[in-house]
Parts: sequence; C-alpha cells; structure tokens
Amino acid sequence: METKDLIPDEFFKKFKTGEELHNFLKDLQKRGIEKMLEGELDAHLDYDRHNLRKNDNSRNGYTSKKIKTSYGEEDIKVPRDRDASFNPMIIPKRKSMVEDIENVVISLYAKGMSVSDIEEQIREVYNFDVS
Repeated sequence: METKDLIPDEFFKKFKTGEELHNFLKDLQKRGIEKMLEGELDAHLDYDRHNLRKNDNSRNGYTSKKIKTSYGEEDIKVPRDRDASFNPMIIPKRKSMVEDIENVVISLYAKGMSVSDIEEQIREVYNFDVS
C-alpha cells in the first residue's frame, strides 16, 4: 500500500502554503522526539509515568535543549531523573544534532504505522525499547 493511499487528500488541503506544511512537519518532529525521550526515560527507570516506581531514582522534571535538524533549530524538553544517570540515545548529552531520527518520525507518521510497528522500527534503528 502506498503512502498516498493512507493519507486522504483533504489532509493536505489544510496547508495553504509550503511554510504551513513545513511548520507542521517541524512540530510533528519535535513532538515525536519528545515522546521518544519520554519512552527512553521510562525504560531507564523501569516504570511508566504515573505508575509506582520500582527504585529510588525517579523523574525530576525537564531541561530545555536546543537541537539542530533539517527543519532548523528547535527547543525541546528533555526529561531528567534525580540521579542524573539518564543519557538519552536519540540525542545524547552534550550533542545538539538529530541524526536520522527526523526521517524516521516523519516516515512512520506518513505510513500510518501501528504503535507496535513504530516500537519495532525504533528498536531496530536505535537499539532501545520505547513503550
């Protein structure tokens, strides 16, 4: 099945200019990266948000980070843990460049993949599990 079969033409009619489409894709990428960072922290802490924690380490808010992508610079929220032992794989500490993840996020969205397919794709490409 082709991508054009999964996304109705009406969806694209919402964008009146190339800039509107660009801004939509930029926001989609930002939200996808932040959700994957949340998933990485869940895996690191071994419990999901709003569940009982299994160890002394826990969530400790967010820090802001400026990253560079093919859509330009973007400020994202990176979750933290109390022990400061969380080092994201998508965007490691002291790094500001997103490599390939933007293409994965957009292609997964465009293909209309199921949650399990997205989890599998991220596991294959980045070698970590997200919930």
